[in-house]
Amino acid sequence: MRLGRKITASLRCSRNCAVSAQWIGVVLTLVFGIRNVKAEADEEFQSVYVWKPGSWGRCMGEECGPGGVQTRSVWCAHVEGWTTLPTNCKPSERPENQQNCFKVCDWHKDLYKWQVGEWSKCLSVASRNPSSRVTSECLKGEEGIQTRDVTCIEKRNGAAAEDVICDYFETKPHIEQACLIPCPQNCVVTEFTSWSECTKSCGVGLKHRIRQILVPPLYGGEPCPNLTEFRTCTFNSCDAEESIYSLRVGPWSACSLPHTRQTRQVGKRVRDPEARELMKKKRNRNRQIRQDTKYFDVLIGYQTRQVTCMHRSGKTAALSFCKQEKLPITFQSCVVPKDCLTSEWSEWSPCSKTCYSTTSTKGFRTRTSSIKQFPVGGGKECPSLEEKEPCAPQGEGVPPCAMYSWRTREWSECRVDMLLSQQDRRRGNQTSLCGGGIQTREFYCVQANENPISHQNKHKEKEVEKPVANTLCTGPTPNTTQLCQIACPIECEVSPWSAWGPCTYESCDDPQGKKGFKVRKRQIANEPTGGAGNCPHLIEAIPCDDPSCYSWEVVRLGECSPDNDSKCGPGVQTPEVQCVNSNQDVVDRNLCREAIYPVPVLCNVPCPRDCVLSKWSEWSSCSYTCSGKNTEGKQMRARSILAYAAEGAAQCPNSSALQEIRSCNEHPCTVYHWQAGPWGPCIEDSSVATLNSSTSWSGEATCAVGMQTRKVICMRVNVGQVGPKKCPETVRPDTVRPCLLPCKKDCIVTPYSHWTPCDLSCNAGDDAKTIQSRHRVIIQLPSNGGRDCPDMLFEEKDCETTRICSNYRWKTHKWHRCQLVPWNVRQDSPGAHETCGPGLQTRAISCRKQDGGQVDINNCLKWAGTMPPLTQHCQLPCQDDCLFTNWSKFSACTGDCSTVQIRKRTFVGKSRKREKCRNAQLFPLIETQFCPCNKYTAQPVGNLSDCILPEGKMEVLLGMKIQGDIKECGRGYRYQALACRDQNNRLVESGRCNRHAYIEEACIIPCPSDCKLSEWSNWSRCSKSCGSGVKVRSKWLREKPYNGGRPCPKLDHTNQAQVYEVVPCHSDCSQYVWIAEPWSVCKVSNVDLKDNCGEGVQTRKVRCMQNTIDGPIEPVEDYLCDPEEMPLGSRQCKLPCPDDCVVSEWTSWSNCPLPCNISTVRERSAVPLRQPGEGKPCPSETETEVCHLNKNCFHFVYNVTDWSTCQLSDKAVCGNGIKTRMLDCVRSDGKSVDLKFCEELGLEKSWQMNSSCAVECPVNCQFSDWSAWSACSQSCGLTGVMTRKRTLIQPFQGDGRPCIMQLEQFKPCLIKPCYRWQYSEWTQCTVEDAHCGDGMKFRNISCVVFDGSSDDPGQIVDDELCADVEPMVNGNKQIVLQAACTVPCPGDCYLTEWSVWSSCQLTCVNNEDLGYGGVQVRTKAVIIQAMDNEHLCPEQELETRLCTGGSCYEYVWLAGAWTGSYREVWCQRSDGINVTGGCSAVNQPYGDRSCNPPCTKPHTYCSESAVCVCEEGYTEVVTTDNLLDQCTMIPVLEIPSVEEKKADVKTSRAINPTETYDSEQGHSGHMWFLQPFGADGKLKTWVYGVAAGGFVLIIFIVSMSYLACKKPKKPQRKQNNKLKPLTLAYDGDADM
Repeated sequence: MRLGRKITASLRCSRNCAVSAQWIGVVLTLVFGIRNVKAEADEEFQSVYVWKPGSWGRCMGEECGPGGVQTRSVWCAHVEGWTTLPTNCKPSERPENQQNCFKVCDWHKDLYKWQVGEWSKCLSVASRNPSSRVTSECLKGEEGIQTRDVTCIEKRNGAAAEDVICDYFETKPHIEQACLIPCPQNCVVTEFTSWSECTKSCGVGLKHRIRQILVPPLYGGEPCPNLTEFRTCTFNSCDAEESIYSLRVGPWSACSLPHTRQTRQVGKRVRDPEARELMKKKRNRNRQIRQDTKYFDVLIGYQTRQVTCMHRSGKTAALSFCKQEKLPITFQSCVVPKDCLTSEWSEWSPCSKTCYSTTSTKGFRTRTSSIKQFPVGGGKECPSLEEKEPCAPQGEGVPPCAMYSWRTREWSECRVDMLLSQQDRRRGNQTSLCGGGIQTREFYCVQANENPISHQNKHKEKEVEKPVANTLCTGPTPNTTQLCQIACPIECEVSPWSAWGPCTYESCDDPQGKKGFKVRKRQIANEPTGGAGNCPHLIEAIPCDDPSCYSWEVVRLGECSPDNDSKCGPGVQTPEVQCVNSNQDVVDRNLCREAIYPVPVLCNVPCPRDCVLSKWSEWSSCSYTCSGKNTEGKQMRARSILAYAAEGAAQCPNSSALQEIRSCNEHPCTVYHWQAGPWGPCIEDSSVATLNSSTSWSGEATCAVGMQTRKVICMRVNVGQVGPKKCPETVRPDTVRPCLLPCKKDCIVTPYSHWTPCDLSCNAGDDAKTIQSRHRVIIQLPSNGGRDCPDMLFEEKDCETTRICSNYRWKTHKWHRCQLVPWNVRQDSPGAHETCGPGLQTRAISCRKQDGGQVDINNCLKWAGTMPPLTQHCQLPCQDDCLFTNWSKFSACTGDCSTVQIRKRTFVGKSRKREKCRNAQLFPLIETQFCPCNKYTAQPVGNLSDCILPEGKMEVLLGMKIQGDIKECGRGYRYQALACRDQNNRLVESGRCNRHAYIEEACIIPCPSDCKLSEWSNWSRCSKSCGSGVKVRSKWLREKPYNGGRPCPKLDHTNQAQVYEVVPCHSDCSQYVWIAEPWSVCKVSNVDLKDNCGEGVQTRKVRCMQNTIDGPIEPVEDYLCDPEEMPLGSRQCKLPCPDDCVVSEWTSWSNCPLPCNISTVRERSAVPLRQPGEGKPCPSETETEVCHLNKNCFHFVYNVTDWSTCQLSDKAVCGNGIKTRMLDCVRSDGKSVDLKFCEELGLEKSWQMNSSCAVECPVNCQFSDWSAWSACSQSCGLTGVMTRKRTLIQPFQGDGRPCIMQLEQFKPCLIKPCYRWQYSEWTQCTVEDAHCGDGMKFRNISCVVFDGSSDDPGQIVDDELCADVEPMVNGNKQIVLQAACTVPCPGDCYLTEWSVWSSCQLTCVNNEDLGYGGVQVRTKAVIIQAMDNEHLCPEQELETRLCTGGSCYEYVWLAGAWTGSYREVWCQRSDGINVTGGCSAVNQPYGDRSCNPPCTKPHTYCSESAVCVCEEGYTEVVTTDNLLDQCTMIPVLEIPSVEEKKADVKTSRAINPTETYDSEQGHSGHMWFLQPFGADGKLKTWVYGVAAGGFVLIIFIVSMSYLACKKPKKPQRKQNNKLKPLTLAYDGDADM
């Protein structure tokens, strides 16, 4: 049991363990799985987070250099860009945030720099991006990119450094840039030339033609085609057998010296003949001193060549095959070539500049070398013997360079007359002009002072520098003109006269006698220039009797007080007075104790039922201002009856008692005043000590005190001067006053300049004397009595230094003997036993002075022109040769063309005896030629010159000279040059035709005429009688400007012939006033005879009068007064009855309180004059009225007008002026009123009524004087001109004359023929005594005359005319008259000479240069003599070079008209040249439209598209292969025309296709050919359209038929209106 339990337990345990083990396994699996999943998740989680580093910060450190440290920020970020915690990123992958660096300091800038390399070749972008598509045809080039190396390096050794060092100071340059690779440029060639001549005159030969390359293949373009084209040419068979062998001459060998005689005679006993001849001559010849052998080591040698026989195939054959009697020579004399040898360079010369300057150019220094050996025999030419380089003086003691600057004279006086127009100048009296003017000054050049302090001191002491030549000053010249201002004198303006004062003593401080004066005064309203002394008299006096200094003045009268203290009746009015002096000033009453006190005035207080009179009116103005025999001043006043008296009461007085008259202005009309003359000149007063320098009112410096006097006399008005006692002495003006004297200004001149250098050049004649001069300049003119200027400002004298002219010339010595080829070389040739034949001879050359003295040869190289030749060919005559002297010169011509001139030569030696030499045909001794026909004709050349005015005195045609007129207009001449030519149309000296050599044509430069206006009209009346208005004056246009005269001012828009000037004006509102007389007695209409009272009408007289200081005195027209202010002339009235209350006239209305308001009132009052009877009341003593705005109440404001135009003085043309504006007082209803209304209200006035202004001055355009005529632009020829110029010194301003004159004029030069040396054409290449090989070509040099243009080829003239022309051709002094050449042998294949360079062509896209530069090309073409030897030909050659100034060309296809199936197609360049290879083959038009295979079917032809098609009236039938099978006739539908009226429209018939149709049967209808099939055999589109249309038409017809035949459901309703039947009439027209 126990065992069993154990087993059972063990089994149970094992089961449990197994289960537990399974669970443990599951748990472990889960644990590890979760861990792996977590690890994978962590890995995946961390993969979306990365470290992001920032940019490195600035390198920091204590010391400069590599010891610095820089940091940067590092953060963790999600791949999408947002920042997260650093724990999300792997710490191991975190970048460094700190590193060592190079700390850059400012002084590193001098140690490091960017080194920039060259741009690399432009590489295609497509090569970087293979996926990019490549177009089939290049149109605009291909985009590319090029790179370069940019490195930061150390300056001292070029070692590389970190880029941050250089980038600290300068941004790193770009290392890449875009570029453009041009499209491949194929080779472009010209058209072929015409065919050459045949290489043979008989048998079969070759012709060739060649073409040139215009553009070489560029950028991978197609290569060039063959430049030569050949074709055979056949002539008749040759009579003789054609030779297949040719004698060929090879090139000459190098020139070598012959062997010495010792070498030649080794092993020989007999001397050669040449050696014997040399020894013989050596014994008999004097030793000759050779000149300058150190420079000319000329050695005569010899050279040889080979002669071979060539087969036509190009192979060499034996010489015997070439059958020729005389063989070419194989030797000749020559000069052994030697190169030029020069000495070592000398030391550098001192620098030409001996001072230092930071602004002027550097100097230069030179070094030289001399010739030790001249080149001979074609040796290397000599280099330049002088070198020059810029330099600057070195060292501490180098002085600074002299600096030059402009100085100016003081400005001249300001002149206004320079600004006047022609019209203003004719008005005379220009002495008192003022305002804007113009002033001038001159300038000169001086050496500037280096010390500015001493320069200032010099100017203070009035010391000035010496003038120097103006050419030394390089800066801009100072202004020579400027505008200025002359202050216009201010005219004195005075106020009106005051009223006459009372009769008073002349002096109240010392009253004497019984005579006094009545005085009236006026004030100075505008202070004049120079003080009040220039004003008219301000005081006038009238003698009077009983003068008094003080008087009583009645202020007002008191109330009427009846006598005896009764209530009514007569009484008196006591006056209220005050004491006043003669000036009406109130003074102390005690001063009037001696004056007569005013007495009380009688008056009357009416009792009841008494007559009532009004108050006396004010006294009227005095009728005269003074009293005389026929004049007596009177004043009047009046009163009226207000109420009549009752019976028994005090009655009214008669009418005479209602008016009073009194005398006034009883003083006589004898008015006196003091008149002061102008102040005299200021005379120095020696009694007053001299003042320190001060400034007077005129702005000038003053240095002394003087005195001025003037004359003062007493004048009686309208009579003249009277005795001084007639005028009051107390107001007599001063006759003496002190004044300030301006300082004296002495004339100041500069010191004399240095003497000009003497002209020591040798260009002038030896007899001509040179002169030197000096000058000085006035810089300040004298004034105020200062020292005058000296008379002499310019001096000249003869030069003391004599000319030293060293003229050098070449001296040629005798030719040496003629040297032949050594005998040992020519001993095997025929005639070698004679010492004769061609050779060379040499000579020595030396340099001599003019006096014959020998000098170094380098002087002649520099000054004597081309060196004469050292060698020449010579000929030693053989025994049988004919010898002659040289030809003499042609004899002089003694007549015209009919005469001849001759030259001669004679025999030499034994030639006279030889028979062959006496043959005059072969060897003439005399030559003749006709004398030239000296017939000359003159022809005008070029255009006429400008109209040139003669120098000196001018003739002015129109008007007088004004500013800008001088040397501007008048009578002049135009010149045209004459070219003189001889009978051969050769240019000769002009003097042979006409001693003037010009055509002169008179001309006129019209003088400018300014705009002319009339004088100003009078000012109109002010437009407003009260307040501010305008007044106008005008000018009329009399003459418009022409020829550049001053323009007219702006004319009126409506009337283009008038100029207006409008200025503001102000009219005193109290200037004209209404004066109303007292009211008349009230005339009662229903008269009560008993009481004489009741209602009625009363009138009064109202007049407009001019108001003066003395009151209204003169009646004027009523329109001058304001009609709105006119008082009433009549009114309703009521005459009181005897018991009625009588009141006075109403007083004036009181002013309404401001601001106006209907709640306020104004009032007026009246006082009772007579009490009423019992029971009758008096009316109210006051009356009120509501204040209404603009009815009885007004507001007042100031109003300011606009500014006027700028007003000048009458004596001014322009300059400073004054503009004004006016102040108005304006009522609230808009009416201008007197200013007192605004002033009484105390309104603020803050405006400025006057302001300064300026009127632009009319400155005429001014030019400088004409410069001297320049040298001729050409030394000879037809196109030379001389010019002269002038500058604009004053541009026009305002209304001045515009600048329309010339700044430059030209005149043709005297025509002189041009001479030059010119080559003739090269002769044909010739080989003496051989068929081919190396030969020579020759040309001559001749003197030609030409007209100076490059187009004139010139004509040959005598060489003597080119005696002064240095021998050179096209600038090359090396004269070459012969040259080696090659004559090809039959069968040879060779290259032509280089062609001329093609035109310069640029690389362009769309006609725009890409900047690659231009290219030119020249070629050598291949020429073949025999086609069999083509394999031996060299390749054709081309040579290119870069060029500038090229052009962009375009190439287009052009096609001619078709000729059958063919036309010509060619490519043309934009300059008109037909080319091959320039146009794109893709766009080439067809030139051949023939069909292939040809069109052989009936009724077919070849179309323009090269396709076989059928003729008109046939349709194509094609096969399945889309080929034309046959042409089938199309049925023709004929429709008769309108004219065929008789045709039957129903009988349109189809013409039988098999029947011919005659179109001339009278039918003129339309025919359509229906062709359903196209050229490809398919149905055409219109067939489908017609079928579809027909189907739709059938459906429509069926539908309409169905509807028409269908029975209606209901009968139709009968229509009321009857339809008019439609009648159709057919006339047979087919259109129906």
